[in-house]
Amino acid sequence: MSTRFFLSLLVLHGTLSFPALAQDSVTLEVINATRLEFNRLGMFILGFWALLNLVVGILVSFQTKGQVRAFHQMNAYWNVVNLGIAGFGFWQATQAAALNFWEALVAQQQIEKVLLFNAALDFGYMAIGLLLIERGRRLEKERWIGFGKSILLQGAFLLLFDAILYGFQQQLGMELLELGKGIAVFK
Repeated sequence: MSTRFFLSLLVLHGTLSFPALAQDSVTLEVINATRLEFNRLGMFILGFWALLNLVVGILVSFQTKGQVRAFHQMNAYWNVVNLGIAGFGFWQATQAAALNFWEALVAQQQIEKVLLFNAALDFGYMAIGLLLIERGRRLEKERWIGFGKSILLQGAFLLLFDAILYGFQQQLGMELLELGKGIAVFK
């Protein structure tokens, strides 16, 4: 038999057995650490996005006019807030505490609720952006169109960001609930 066949078998075996190994090692400490790591990574990504938009927005807004200038100005304004949120969120995620099961469950449910609430806000941002674009076109206000396009972009990014982070957190929440099934309330 060929080496290629054995390598394929080895990869297949490793792929099929990996989830079983991962399930055996899931503990409350791992779930808590993973939730915090998701939050730290999310805030790092949001902070990077904010810094990028802030720097580009400031630089380009001085070199352009009209709609393009307004677009980059709003990106800069918007991302001052995002940078503050990212900084606070990152700091909060580094304040690790040992949580018992019930505290971990509350923390997990809170982050999931926050992300769902944020996703609803993101749809609102995108609607406001579309409204500004439409009103700007009707009233021939280049600035409104630029601001609207910026808010639409920022809302779309935040919706994608919140949806992906929610997906990771929701999966982690299901693992936490599964772990909780093994906890006896009365003995």
